[in-house]
Amino acid sequence: MSAPLIEARHLKKYFDTPSGQLHAVDDVTFSIDQGRTMGVVGESGCGKSTLGRTMIHLLESTEGQIYFQGEDITRIGKRKLRSLREDMQIIFQDPYSSLNPRMSVRQVIMDPLKRSGRFQGKSALDAETDRIMNLVGIEERLKNSYPHELDGGRRQRVGIGRALALNPKFIVCDEPVSALDVSIQAQVLNLLQDLQDQLGLTYMFITHNLSVVKHISDDLCVMYLGQLVETSPSDEIFKMPLHPYTKALLSAIPSTDVHNHQERIVIKGELTSPIEPQPGCRFVSRCPHACKACLQHQQLEELLPKHFVACCRAKELYELEGRVVK
Repeated sequence: MSAPLIEARHLKKYFDTPSGQLHAVDDVTFSIDQGRTMGVVGESGCGKSTLGRTMIHLLESTEGQIYFQGEDITRIGKRKLRSLREDMQIIFQDPYSSLNPRMSVRQVIMDPLKRSGRFQGKSALDAETDRIMNLVGIEERLKNSYPHELDGGRRQRVGIGRALALNPKFIVCDEPVSALDVSIQAQVLNLLQDLQDQLGLTYMFITHNLSVVKHISDDLCVMYLGQLVETSPSDEIFKMPLHPYTKALLSAIPSTDVHNHQERIVIKGELTSPIEPQPGCRFVSRCPHACKACLQHQQLEELLPKHFVACCRAKELYELEGRVVK
């Protein structure tokens, strides 16, 4: 089994507001092994994107530790951070707003190559730029085009090319296909998987689309209001969701199977405020199984092999369904 490439240990990211501190990421612990994809899912505002940006130092953490290749990178100087940027990159959600409208495709991809100082001379820069464009499937005829002249799929390929320019080991994919048409989504997802196989990349794949994350992820984390409520290998969590919130999310996936109707779980109740939240499960106000014990602090516990859930009633509910925890 490969060693973790990147780890978060009790990671927190708070933002100051007039009403108090907003707990965007609150005591999150996970690791991603080399060459694997960890999906992060949850509804809008749960802290997915903040978690990804904190991992690569686009945002600085409030507390906790981040380890990359076994080295603590939580607090590092500017010189070390500049070097780290070459190993950790991000693909943004909107392929239009994340590209400089005044730079051509060639210039966007060449910019990080120039800044790195690795390539001396125009011919070396041109050759490497052409190689990256070919790698992500951008036609040579488009190299002098500008973002407004491209469709969404080609723009995102430019964003992927820019992220790959310096041969990173870890890439945060922040909802990279949510702004694209369905047919184009499949092309970009297949490209990301091919690049992972070819280059040995490690991904954190952030999305609210469970159908997408099922297709691409090896492991899966479910977030709710800044906390992880369930983690597991991806196939396992789709077969056997344990947390009530995860069950509700999975029940919302559209199905074309007319013979096996999936009953939809409707979440009711008020959303807990992420500003100075009280101890206990943050899903308690919307959970149909809530009890007094849910008002206590909930920790991720291994209920099944490699399957962790932060719910004090998960074992009881699991056994009520006729299953036994070994």
